[in-house]
Amino acid sequence: MRKNFGARPILYPQPVLIIATYGEDGTPDAMNAAWGGIADMNRVAMCLSAGHKTVQNILARKAFTISMADAEHVAACDYVGIVSGNHVPDKVARAGFHTTRSSFVDAPLIDELPLTLECRLVSFDPETEMLIGEIVNVAAEERILDAEGKIDPAKLRPITFDTVNHAYLVLGEKVGNAFRDGNALK
Repeated sequence: MRKNFGARPILYPQPVLIIATYGEDGTPDAMNAAWGGIADMNRVAMCLSAGHKTVQNILARKAFTISMADAEHVAACDYVGIVSGNHVPDKVARAGFHTTRSSFVDAPLIDELPLTLECRLVSFDPETEMLIGEIVNVAAEERILDAEGKIDPAKLRPITFDTVNHAYLVLGEKVGNAFRDGNALK
């Protein structure tokens, strides 16, 4: 028997995205967002309120980065989500994060987070709060690559947001092979 929960945003996994920008004065800013994901081969879509300092920065600079939050940095990633850049302008530094300027867009890379999408703003609809970005580069630290140079999720240890229990869960266990295991049912 199933239990009905009504119309709620329950979907697993829900990536924990750390969105980074530069403010008007060049100060790095970041926020934690779980309402987003891949929208096309080179686009991301996120539902973000225009009241966030990070969104204001994106609209002004037309650029941002998205890093995958990881198990190693849970507290810092949570911190940038619960503290507003409108009230704590140096929250990136207070989180213990360091940044490097992207070579592709006018936004910072968070050095401690090893997987980053570097993006240009495509559009923002204030009514729906839908922000679309174009991915212009993906940067990964060598420490999360396997012997073949591919990203290894077990080394990355990305986290997902559990909206039901207000928790973060680590991802990484391989349970099958995409585009191959289903062939057994043909």
